[in-house]
Amino acid sequence: MKLSALASRAGIALPDGADAQVTGFAIDNRKVAPGTVFGAFQGASVNGEDFIAAAIAAGAIAVVARPEATVEGAIHIADTAPRRAFALLAAKFFTPVPGTIVAVTGTNGKTSTVEMTRQIWRMCGFSAASIGTLGVTTPDESVSTGLTTPDIVTFLSNMTGLAREGVTHVAYEASSHGLSQFRNEGLPVAAGAFTNLSRDHLDYHADMDDYFAAKMRLFDEVVMDGGKAVIWADDARSEAAVAHAKSRGLTVLTVGENADADGIVLTGRNPTELGQELNLRFGGEDRKVKLPLIGAYQVANALTAAGLALATAGDAGPTAAQVFDALSRLQPVRGRLERAALNRAGAPAYVDYAHTPEALEAAIAALRPHVADNGRLIVVFGAGGDRDTGKRGPMGEVAAAEADIAIVTDDNPRGEDPAAIRAAVLAGAQGAANLREIAGRREAIAAAMQEAGKGDIVLIAGKGHEQGQIYGRGEATRVHPFDDVTVTRECAA
Repeated sequence: MKLSALASRAGIALPDGADAQVTGFAIDNRKVAPGTVFGAFQGASVNGEDFIAAAIAAGAIAVVARPEATVEGAIHIADTAPRRAFALLAAKFFTPVPGTIVAVTGTNGKTSTVEMTRQIWRMCGFSAASIGTLGVTTPDESVSTGLTTPDIVTFLSNMTGLAREGVTHVAYEASSHGLSQFRNEGLPVAAGAFTNLSRDHLDYHADMDDYFAAKMRLFDEVVMDGGKAVIWADDARSEAAVAHAKSRGLTVLTVGENADADGIVLTGRNPTELGQELNLRFGGEDRKVKLPLIGAYQVANALTAAGLALATAGDAGPTAAQVFDALSRLQPVRGRLERAALNRAGAPAYVDYAHTPEALEAAIAALRPHVADNGRLIVVFGAGGDRDTGKRGPMGEVAAAEADIAIVTDDNPRGEDPAAIRAAVLAGAQGAANLREIAGRREAIAAAMQEAGKGDIVLIAGKGHEQGQIYGRGEATRVHPFDDVTVTRECAA
């Protein structure tokens, strides 16, 4: 494919007379082959411009970089926003893509919402996949792991691969990092969804407004013209999200207790032994749905997923009856309030990815109605190293206030002293009597499982689906195999 043709379709200007045959795209100079377009970007710790010469030596025919970058021996596609220019070019190269693509942003619930959307589509007869923190989940439910939002080349390559396998519908997670770094540009995104906003990633974003603005790029720029926006209506930032979507001219569908009359209105919910019964109003009809998942935030995720399925239905899409029927058959998402084991006393243990104060509070609130009248909620949790340090104290505060017993342990210490991280979490609890400290994560889980009696519930929070504990940073990084679900089952036995 000619570079000039790609550039024309992407609206990218080339130097006069510049053209070449393109064979691929890369942002890692070690993956460059003859005919590759190389993206050279400045990062937090690595400057891709340092590898331009190596990429050209390996056969790069063009380099997308800042105007100030030095490019000799290849076409310099100069742009003040090189990540965006590279993404738009690459999106014209990687074809075909699935016909229906939706994206989900927000602090919590992205993984569950895209996976539930995939499940709803599948139950309605479509070949569907999801891309996100769990990796790429295909129609046969095989999973390959990856980042929440992978690099743009991997992301687009995955989309094309899925389309060639016959996948017609894809839901993907749009993280704030991915949106601010243009990792998911240039595709025909039919609808975007906003779940909620709470403190996270303030080691990367300047403040909460900057964090929210990154999320809103989904509505401001990524969803295609004339597209749809599905917005959870019960968050403090919901009205602002609606305003962004409407200012762009997107059709808005709100979901939740405060949803508009033409949205999916949650009029009531009652917990059952292993799920909850929902009372909904949509399309002028009252409906009852038995959701086989526990917790208020699972309701939010499921209804947002239903909203995406309805927003993209079109003439050949599923009916409302099919979508709401599918909700009653949803399967739990890996590491999201996943029931891992019962101990010898019959106390169940749930594993959840909650790693922010708000998410921890939501997970505890989800389980509390299922604790027996004389039972206790025992929580095992920690905080990650080399990440937003400001959320550690509030996590301790939440655990002290909401759990009957809370055990502070190690999460992913990365390059920090694990004891210092635990101390920062405990400081937020101000000496609360119901908090304990056990350094080893396995030992902490074992202690919780040993203590839990009949009527109690154990929550193991923070790592969810993750398969290892991360220690060190940079070249000294090492990952110790560790799966909360597996360890919990071993401790229960």
